[in-house]
This record gives sequence, structure tokens and C-alpha cells, in this order.
Amino acid sequence: YQPAKLRDGEALAILKELQPDILVVVAYGKLLPNDILELPKYGAINVHGSLLPKYRGSAPIQRAVLNGEKVTGVSTMYLAEEMDAGDVIDVAKTPIDPNETAGMLLDRLAVLGAELLSSTLSKVEKGEAKGIPQDESQVCYAPMLDKSMCPIDFTKTAQQVHNQVRGLHPWPVATTEIQGKRFKIHAT
Repeated sequence: YQPAKLRDGEALAILKELQPDILVVVAYGKLLPNDILELPKYGAINVHGSLLPKYRGSAPIQRAVLNGEKVTGVSTMYLAEEMDAGDVIDVAKTPIDPNETAGMLLDRLAVLGAELLSSTLSKVEKGEAKGIPQDESQVCYAPMLDKSMCPIDFTKTAQQVHNQVRGLHPWPVATTEIQGKRFKIHAT
């Protein structure tokens, strides 16, 4: 179930009827209101594509690649009223290949996230899913991507350009202009 609105009462009414034991959110991008967060017996859990508290927000995978990170992963956490700020239950780390695109990494993290979610739900069932508060001094954000990020700045280092191409693939895709014509750059 993926409601377009959460604050009009419809989602809450449906969830009350369903009486879920737990809610799981993956790549939803909306804040759940407190009345929904408090409804399930075991709470609400999010699977997030970063090692929280690093890269809270909508583009954690792309930002990790854009920033040249060597390691990333997925986190499971209890949802809170603030975006990606809940207590972390568990994490799974993975290296980022120097030539891996954000799209390739997303595919790998989807599998890793599913495995971590299964493990987390097992811990919840056993009463062993203890959340650890995030270190607020380590928080950094991963805002949404947009097409203004696409043009390559060739005054940057070769590594920064390489990371831009990888981090913006498959969307919005790095670009360059040659003789007035725009080209999409898919690999370096």
C-alpha cells in the first residue's frame, strides 16, 4: 500500500482496519505522521540506502558515489517524525567499486537491504531489535538530484569528473556541450 497522502485520515483508517503488527517503509520519501507511527504493535521500520547518520535524505546512494565514498551500505531504523532520524537497529556495509555507477550500486544495495530487513524483522520478533540513537554530530544530508548537476565542470579533478558521471547514472546523467550540442556522458 503506497498512499499519495498521509494526513487526510484515509491512510490511518486503512491501517487501523488492517491492524498491522509492524510497518516497513522502503524508498517512500514521505514523513509518516505520529498517529501512523504509533499504530503498529512493533513500530515502523525503514530500510535506508546509507550508513546512517550519513546521507539522510532522498539521494543517499548517488551522493555517496558523487562524493567518492569507498564504503556504503544500508541501515534499518525505527521511523521517527524527522526524515531518516530514527534509532538505528542494524547496518550492513559494502565497498563501492571505483567504477560502479549509482544505478549499479542501487541494485546491489536492494539485495543487501532485503537481507538486512529479514534479519531485522527476525530481531523484532525475538525482542532483540534495540535501536541506537544516531550521533547528530555525524549527520550529513543527501538532497534530491536535479538536472542542474549534470554539466561537467572540467576544471575539477579527473576523479571528481569520474565520480560525477558515475553518481548521476542512470539519472539525471552527466552532460557536456561540444560546439553548441549537448551530449550525455554515461562512462569515463
